Amino acid sequence: MIRGYIKNGVVVPEQGAILPEGAAVSIEVASQPPQRTLSQRFASLIGSCPHLPKDMSENHDHYVHGRPRL
Repeated sequence: MIRGYIKNGVVVPEQGAILPEGAAVSIEVASQPPQRTLSQRFASLIGSCPHLPKDMSENHDHYVHGRPRL
């Protein structure tokens, strides 16, 4: 069995294993990292900009582009 990992969407065999071009392979995912929500991934950033207006998320276009507030 040849083990490997995915890098930029391509399977890379470990230990420099060389497979012939066009070789048929079987892939079994050994483990898959748990999927985290967007708020879980960015939890460390929540509240990290206390100087922004409290309605920044709702009125982003007003503050960035000068459009009327909602």
